[in-house]
Amino acid sequence: MRKPLKIGLIGLDTSHVEAFSRILNVESDPGHIPGGKVVAGFPGGSPDFDLSINRVEGYTSKLRDEFGVDILDTPQAVAERSDLVFINAVDGRVHRELFEKIVSYGRPTFIDKPFTVGAEDAETILALAKKQAVPVMSCSALRYADNFQEAIHAGDGRGAIVACDVCGPMDIRPPMPGLYWYGCHSVEMLVTAMGAGVKSVRAVSTETADLVTVEWSDGRVGSIRGLRGAHGTFGAVLHRKDAPTFVNASANQRPYYASLLEAILRSLPEGRSDIPAEEMITVIRILDAANESRRTGERVDV
Repeated sequence: MRKPLKIGLIGLDTSHVEAFSRILNVESDPGHIPGGKVVAGFPGGSPDFDLSINRVEGYTSKLRDEFGVDILDTPQAVAERSDLVFINAVDGRVHRELFEKIVSYGRPTFIDKPFTVGAEDAETILALAKKQAVPVMSCSALRYADNFQEAIHAGDGRGAIVACDVCGPMDIRPPMPGLYWYGCHSVEMLVTAMGAGVKSVRAVSTETADLVTVEWSDGRVGSIRGLRGAHGTFGAVLHRKDAPTFVNASANQRPYYASLLEAILRSLPEGRSDIPAEEMITVIRILDAANESRRTGERVDV
């Protein structure tokens, strides 16, 4: 049996680091996933983002005291200590810089949502990863909600997905621009169902909601309804030729994070991403285009 992979976490300012450490390190946890153990972490934190800097100390202490994680002084020290690196910093603006600091170590890397804040940074990461032969994977855990994945891959004879409508909470949290803070989850679900090849995006925004329509090059159309001050449920309607399927992605008994960690551990250690690079960049391009459309009221070509 292979020894558990040593996993390092960079950016300890999100609940994800606690969830990942619990699922990986605590064998008695109901969602435990074998194969990896969190051994090192770098706190990080963005001084201009309260939801980052105000949470670093608490999560850093919890990882050190409850899960036995060694807290190190630099991202490079974490990469050196690890077999597999997770960039978890809640501030997507710093993901490119953090990846650039560790890419020379050659560690397979998972970058938590959002991949980046802007397509230019995402393209730079992917190009650098390819040049250095470092496998990179990024997504929202909503992609791997068990019932969502089951519905997408259902062998029920109803055929390919011809459209998809997604709903979910859409809080806005500066300095994250527009839909980047929470919209990334719903966009991830839409791209998971419909794939890459997006042609254009149009968004309508009010104080309480955003409605984003996305057109694909083959003529298919998907939508995202993001709500503020309403239910916090993530859901999707998958439309096939013969019938729709509704998925309440928030109703799974197993945590999204357990399913996500399974996907990471079955792919990155083998030198590949479980998600095509074009889908990862498509999520960011949709978010960029939706933010522009929110400002202008016009359709934005992708």
